[in-house]
Amino acid sequence: MELIKELPDAFEEFAEQRQKSFLAIKELKDRGVPVVGTFCTYFPVEIAMAMGAATVSLCSTSDETIPAAEKDLPKNLCPLIKSSYGFAATKKCPFFYFSDLVVGETTCDGKKKMYEYLGQFKDVFTMELPNRQTKDGLTLWKNEIIRFKVYLEQKFHVAITEEHIRNAVKIQNEGRVALKRLYELMRLDPAPMTGQELFSVLYGSTFKPDRSKIPGEVNAIADRVEKEYAEGKMLEKKPRILVTGCPIGGATEKVIKAIEDNGGVVVTFENCGGAKSVDRLVEEDAEDIYEAIAKRYLSIGCSVMTPNPNRIELLGRLIDEYQVDGVVEMILQACHTYNVESLGIRRFVNDEKHKPYISVETDYSQADIGQLNTRIAAFIEML
Repeated sequence: MELIKELPDAFEEFAEQRQKSFLAIKELKDRGVPVVGTFCTYFPVEIAMAMGAATVSLCSTSDETIPAAEKDLPKNLCPLIKSSYGFAATKKCPFFYFSDLVVGETTCDGKKKMYEYLGQFKDVFTMELPNRQTKDGLTLWKNEIIRFKVYLEQKFHVAITEEHIRNAVKIQNEGRVALKRLYELMRLDPAPMTGQELFSVLYGSTFKPDRSKIPGEVNAIADRVEKEYAEGKMLEKKPRILVTGCPIGGATEKVIKAIEDNGGVVVTFENCGGAKSVDRLVEEDAEDIYEAIAKRYLSIGCSVMTPNPNRIELLGRLIDEYQVDGVVEMILQACHTYNVESLGIRRFVNDEKHKPYISVETDYSQADIGQLNTRIAAFIEML
């Protein structure tokens, strides 16, 4: 198939940062590298890497394109879904524009239906994600991973060997280990960096098309942080906050800012993009590499799973290991699975871990920043 290489007509309207993103991704396309756009932590990135594709996280954390999305989608829909669709419709995301394929998973109901409409802009491959972490669920997910591999081979006229997959697993595991090493430095008390600084690396890594560069770059940052901490460079002691809930990034980083502007420090993120996405590795020496990949991804504790014990297990571990003083859950408006599950999370944090908990429901606008600061400040003050 012919790869998309032309810049959109609206290029000149984009801010300088977007222009740089366009140019970087276009350079890959000019070298003949296919680009696979992804939305979710459940995406088995190793399969796309094994065929030589660059994988990029798509822009879905801004309210900029929501008005355009609301021409087609209901207003009372999760902002992440509307933003994702809006970036596709307006061609304002360089990663979406240059994606030769977009991959989605059947996580929540809103996303599933949105992917159907997304198909008018791009080729979309939807993976059937089971909603239960059972033996049957694992079999289904393994078969879906194999179906995805076959689809890539047919669409891009390539052969994906087991050797290619195992090499991709090794590279991706090395990236996870490096990111985990960096965020585990936040176990130190006082913290060696702000939560915003940590998050910028975790989040930024999802936009790195060449995954093999992540370990070196992240380990270099970790080396520097360790060195400076040994020399006495650290934050003053502050209440230590764990952030959980819906995916954070872009507009919702206002929650991190509210915590750290009001006297706290975010020492760990359980969300997608944080510990949830790098906590577990794929078993590299497994006899059945497809099953090993399926096990690793299906074990992710997202609220679309029922029941969802792995989220509770990870939360409990993070609260203990990072000496957490309080838990803040960020819930996007109209995200029903996280909203309903918040009751169980509050009960776990309050009754079993004996820690304070607060949930904040928000969207991608900046209209609630004042209210957000007031609530977060009061929460931190009582810690």
